Amino acid sequence: MRKRAVAVAILAAGLILISMAGCSSEPGKPTTAATAQPKAPEALTGSGALLKCYISARGWAQDAQPFRAESVAAADSKGRDGKAAEWRTGFASPSLHSTKAYTWANGDISHGVDDTYSPTNSSTQVFNIQFLKTDTDKAFAVAQEHGGDKLLQKEPDTPVLYVLDWNRQENALLWHVIYGADRDTAKLRVAVNASTGEFARVEK
Repeated sequence: MRKRAVAVAILAAGLILISMAGCSSEPGKPTTAATAQPKAPEALTGSGALLKCYISARGWAQDAQPFRAESVAAADSKGRDGKAAEWRTGFASPSLHSTKAYTWANGDISHGVDDTYSPTNSSTQVFNIQFLKTDTDKAFAVAQEHGGDKLLQKEPDTPVLYVLDWNRQENALLWHVIYGADRDTAKLRVAVNASTGEFARVEK
């Protein structure tokens, strides 16, 4: 009888401990930390991304000026309405004799290493950001009126890229709206004046 009483006491104590453990956790709350949800893809127009990178570049050099901005094609961002999920920009600092690349991607900005800057280099012609008065959504609309709409009707999966640079011969800032995976194999390329918003030409 004594052994049986001890066994019953041990069993009762065990049930009490289990009951206490069950009551200690709050109902409705998971016992493990919730995993963070992935950030939803974010897309920006060219001017918006360039301005964000420009602010970062001014922290690198007070005299930093842009010389290029270009969008990057992605599976979930076809470049419609002038928006892209990733933009690569280039800035030059005459005082530092250097250039630096900045990338805006899905809300985050990163930068590359410094490179040598030469004002005579045609691929790094800086421009005053105040010349940029027309954004990529407007440039896309203009390009659509000059062959882009018909192309996308026939081939709706065609990505649309954007490149901004200064044309020294025309003394103008241009958006190049590129229908295709890259500039060399593009099905259509339309140049739009980034200051006036006017159609410049269909590029060969």
